[in-house]
Amino acid sequence: MKINLTPPQGFTLSAAIALTFSIASLPLASSAVQAAPSAKVYKDWPHIKSAIAKDPALEAKIKSIVSQMTLAQKVGQMTQAEIKFITPDDVRKYYLGSVLNGGGSWPGMNKYAKAADWVALADQYYDASMRTDMVTKVPVIWGIDAIHGNSNVVGATLFPHNIGLGAARNPKLVGQMAEQVGKAVRATGIAWVFAPTLAVGRDARWGRSYESFAEDGHLVKEYGAVYVKALQGQFKDDKNVVATAKHFIGDGGTFKGVDRGVNQASLSEMINQHAQGYYGAFAAGAQTVMASYNSWHDVETKTNYGKMHGSKALLTDALKDKMGFDGFVVSDWDGIAEVPGCSNDSCAQAINAGIDMVMVPDNWKSFIANTIAQVERGEIPMARIDDAVSRILRVKLRANLFGKKPSQNQYAGKQEALLARDIARQAVRESLVLIKNNQQVLPLQRGKKILVVGKNADSMINQSGGWSITWQGTENKEGDYTPGDTILTGIKEAAGAINVHYSAQADDVDLAQFDVVLAVLGETPYAEGFGDVAASRPLAHSQLFPEDLAVLKKVAGKGKPVVTLMVSGRAVYANDLINLSDSFVAAWLPGTEGKGVADVLFKDAQGKVAHKIKGKLSFSWPAQACLAKNLTSAGQLVQFKYGYGLQYGKTRNMGPLPEDNTSACEMASSLTISSPQDLTSYPLFVTTGKRKVTVGADFGLVNPDDTVTVKSVSVGAVLGKHITWSGKGRFEASAAFPTPIPSNLQADGVLQFDVQVQTPPTARVGMTMDCGEACTTSLNVSSVFSPLVGKGIKRVKIPLSCFTAFGVDLRKVKTPFSISTDGNFAAAFADIKIVGGATKDADTQSCESLK
Repeated sequence: MKINLTPPQGFTLSAAIALTFSIASLPLASSAVQAAPSAKVYKDWPHIKSAIAKDPALEAKIKSIVSQMTLAQKVGQMTQAEIKFITPDDVRKYYLGSVLNGGGSWPGMNKYAKAADWVALADQYYDASMRTDMVTKVPVIWGIDAIHGNSNVVGATLFPHNIGLGAARNPKLVGQMAEQVGKAVRATGIAWVFAPTLAVGRDARWGRSYESFAEDGHLVKEYGAVYVKALQGQFKDDKNVVATAKHFIGDGGTFKGVDRGVNQASLSEMINQHAQGYYGAFAAGAQTVMASYNSWHDVETKTNYGKMHGSKALLTDALKDKMGFDGFVVSDWDGIAEVPGCSNDSCAQAINAGIDMVMVPDNWKSFIANTIAQVERGEIPMARIDDAVSRILRVKLRANLFGKKPSQNQYAGKQEALLARDIARQAVRESLVLIKNNQQVLPLQRGKKILVVGKNADSMINQSGGWSITWQGTENKEGDYTPGDTILTGIKEAAGAINVHYSAQADDVDLAQFDVVLAVLGETPYAEGFGDVAASRPLAHSQLFPEDLAVLKKVAGKGKPVVTLMVSGRAVYANDLINLSDSFVAAWLPGTEGKGVADVLFKDAQGKVAHKIKGKLSFSWPAQACLAKNLTSAGQLVQFKYGYGLQYGKTRNMGPLPEDNTSACEMASSLTISSPQDLTSYPLFVTTGKRKVTVGADFGLVNPDDTVTVKSVSVGAVLGKHITWSGKGRFEASAAFPTPIPSNLQADGVLQFDVQVQTPPTARVGMTMDCGEACTTSLNVSSVFSPLVGKGIKRVKIPLSCFTAFGVDLRKVKTPFSISTDGNFAAAFADIKIVGGATKDADTQSCESLK
């Protein structure tokens, strides 16, 4: 299911957000790689010996500090708030243990803050933590998502994303990069990095695919170890920062690649593949772990571990007890709310399960009050609180945070410490993968006349991707990425600017004037679930970005060799694009140093290979547009296997590849709002009892408390979902972060959907729109559905004003569509959309009838 925000002709007030069930689906671009022959196969979670051993003297100090703390001080240490929602004095007053800045958050909300500005704020938070009335003053620790460089900071070098680093197959280079990341973070006064991501990506439909190094857990293990060692060391160097092994565990293997979805791996696969990165990271001494949003349901043994944030079996029994991890576990952004029965500011189950520090960005005050009350009522044992605080203190003491202000670091405030351009450029060079090279077109001789086409050739925004300055990477200007160079800049430098002509759309160009065409195609930025490709859509680049295929068709087959560069965060079906190209190179998401691409594409001034092309696929490349399962290295759905990568001078011509023009794959499982600038994905969920399930394929009752079943059906000419209630349950489309309904739709817009009712409701049916705490209302729509039994497909229109009248803020909507009941009810829903200018339509419901 998807919602498309499509501006109508003339962009009038009748603009609509079309939520339509589509049939498109896409293939998973990952292979089920078996454990390496030499790798040990574990039957249970192994104990990992850490490079940082326990110190008896340190343990005695920790015990003494904890014994002197009040409950409020302990819970304060377990609380992490966002800098937009907290002042330095709040740190003092509430004894806060940590602050963070999310993507798109900066000191004073100044996007262009310099390193010195960051350090000044870090010092203020530190000084506040030293002014509490605690017997032993405990320094606050600031955490940041430095994903591929100190990526929140304008002026910092951005390295290739992890998917490109995996293709480089160079652990030493990854260590050099991580060391530079630590230095860049210390330049801003911050001591804790939420990296590395150790996900083993199994499905390219996953919106975080580019955050994974590889589909093979053993490569992730090798990289995880060197990354943590370089970031942390033994905390004896000013470059060292606290590392985070994330996200524990299985986020890269969710069913159909749904972010925050359900991993269905067996225990053996979870231990021997998905956990491999943690073995390397823990051996290197990783001090913090971030819990994952996903769930784990071992379908082999029918064991449902539930949401990771609430799973004691994983966070305590496996991670802490069996694996021996003695650092602390931090939740993800509002991650405790993923646990059924919990909210953003309250979750005893998550703390009891093993969460030590809770990331509650804007609800931290109520979280502290709720948690103190839960301890006082005996819902959370004091021993669990003491253990959590002891772990936090252990990490802070090991990291030498006591007695040292952020500004007391040799890199603090130094703008030049944000830069590591040479290492980043090398990483770009080594990440490129040569897929095709007919007639040995590459590398190119200098001095040739070159036509460059494609939207990604001259875009720092597109080549950097998500988690770049802002969370999604879409809220930036090209000039924000400085210093840095686009791929086009590198081409001009290598070939001579006078020899290069750029036409993004290949319009009005005479190909006879050129010797070769360079087409730079690819994705636009996204992060997390916003980048999910619904199982209903083909994972075919030409369908996701049809403008790229149109550009390539303008220049291909015209007598000039065409070299295509694919800038993307995943391996996608692209046989049609490859067939139109003489050479095809996977460039991934290179970051700010676009010149590294041209370094490899062109020979040197003497006509020799300047830099070999070395990259090897870290993810299998799909041969079909739609897949039902993950790729397998030996399967017919793999076009290019894991480890594939050609070399200059050693390739044979590649014949035409079979083309798959499938435009639709299966029933949609997410709802999407899209516009030319933005893409917002709302996964579909069913909630029953203690279980919240992402709606992908059909499913029936699994647990005793289940009351809802889902079946894919045709509703007229549109695909939809048939929902059957037999008790309390909810069917909704929701996202973790709010998305505003466009202002031109708010005044006279309606929530519209088609419905076919089979069984009338036996209890109240609520239609809910949610925009956060104290910003939710549920309308009684029972009278809407009861008369529709046996009447076929009917269209329902509910004015948005009915929701706003009861306090819903349309600028902050998290759940635009939700149906719930406590009784029996069965109906099929499809073609959901928000339509402007429809409040006066004759068939629109009146608000009075819905109270």
